[in-house]
Amino acid sequence: MMGSWFRRLRETRHSGNDHTIQYAREHKVPFFGICLGMQCATIEYARDAAGLKQADSTEFDPQTPHRVIYKLRELLGVDEMGGTMRLGAWPCKLEPGSFAHKAYGKLEISERHRHRYEFNRDYEKALVAAGLRITGRTPDENYVEIVEAQEHPWFLGCQFHPEFKSKPLEPHPLFAAFIGAALEHKKNKARSVPGPTRAQAVGLTPHVTA
Repeated sequence: MMGSWFRRLRETRHSGNDHTIQYAREHKVPFFGICLGMQCATIEYARDAAGLKQADSTEFDPQTPHRVIYKLRELLGVDEMGGTMRLGAWPCKLEPGSFAHKAYGKLEISERHRHRYEFNRDYEKALVAAGLRITGRTPDENYVEIVEAQEHPWFLGCQFHPEFKSKPLEPHPLFAAFIGAALEHKKNKARSVPGPTRAQAVGLTPHVTA
């Protein structure tokens, strides 16, 4: 009973995330998805940009016809790893000119992981053709680490956990870049709102003649 309730709760949250991510992507609002957030961003892109309406993660729907996110053990040869989770530090190569590259200031990084589900590379061509950018991969190219949206001020999802290496006085580069993008978005939004007219500013009522 408890298991089915928890599963429904996760599915409800996932559905809400899908709409939130779509809004952020389409309205150019800065977005930063971590681990499950990156997976939900991939699902949203598959559904709304690539036209795969029933795309999902096998975590949410084991019977989905488009499993763009699936369990680690389903990957080719993964049984040799001796477990169902990808743990610890893994190297990652970044795409030049990407949001991630600009944030880190280098093309090779190492980040910590703790998850069971991965980006399904069988759908890579379809998603990339629809505009999704894959900007971070493991050196062997078996795992997708970072996805970004094209023609967006700042939209990034990462499979790893940057919070594991962030400190109060030394924020992780991705957190710093995201906050910077959010502040810039706020300034641009404020500048686009027209100010009050002089009459409105001094509380005058326009004179109406008969």
